[in-house]
Amino acid sequence: MRIGIDLGGTKIEGIALDNEGNIVDRMRVQTPGSYSAVVTAITALVATLEANANAIGSVGIGIPGAIVPGTGLVKNANSLWLNGQPLVVDLTAALHRPVRVMNDANCFALSEATDGAAANAAVVFGVILGTGVGGGIVVHGQCLTGRNLIAGEWGHNALPWPTPAEIPGPLCYCGRRSCIEAWLSGPSFERDHLAHTGSRRNARDIVKEAALGDVAAQASLARYHERLGRALASIINVLDPDVIVLGGGMSNTPGLAVAAFTALAPWVFSDTITTRIVRNMHGDSSGVRGAAWLWPVDHASATAP
Repeated sequence: MRIGIDLGGTKIEGIALDNEGNIVDRMRVQTPGSYSAVVTAITALVATLEANANAIGSVGIGIPGAIVPGTGLVKNANSLWLNGQPLVVDLTAALHRPVRVMNDANCFALSEATDGAAANAAVVFGVILGTGVGGGIVVHGQCLTGRNLIAGEWGHNALPWPTPAEIPGPLCYCGRRSCIEAWLSGPSFERDHLAHTGSRRNARDIVKEAALGDVAAQASLARYHERLGRALASIINVLDPDVIVLGGGMSNTPGLAVAAFTALAPWVFSDTITTRIVRNMHGDSSGVRGAAWLWPVDHASATAP
């Protein structure tokens, strides 16, 4: 058995999978507001999952950040109280077994590459289009983290091939302008619609209004499609993946994968494009499933304390 934990800003989700990827049990608890309380909560969640399944499993954890090799400390987490903490060391001690910790976008990509929308593809790029924009890369079933632990973090590259109207671009929280995240996150989509229409709507309502024929909403969605196409074209030009999987709240937009593929074609440096653009299979469970898949089958039942 393998256990996956998805540590989010508001909730911690846990899942127990058998070796074929079937769900044995799953639970969610509220994320406490301190580091020590999170370690306690994860430990309790693992214990409950194992008690319910009557089995001991490997433990993989997805976090909104990365573990620095050498120090074992968390960096780049938007849950700021995680940064600088020895999460792997503390959870290893609390759970009496080794744990594996990976960035949550990488976990999403691994899930979809293992038994999701990109199953068995050699090179997969997993895209998060949500409150923020991130990504993860899986090559032959293994997460590619990169020398600086930022492989796949396309959200803080500049939107490629900007039009004159897009210069200098919106300010990103990272301090730079025109980051892909500042154009393609859900809140950025809403801000763009507000700037063009003077109407404040959430992303879901804009999409609904576009489907009902609202011209302004359709124009906002068309701008989003075209920018997403340019951004994904830059990924294909560099990584040339077999499959790009769309995740996050914006991936629920009907027809987004097809629209993105159509929009990227003029910007890809190739006269043939066979990369598939697909919506995720496992929805908001992909991250926690990917965390469980951080351990190979031959270790999944060999970690009893």
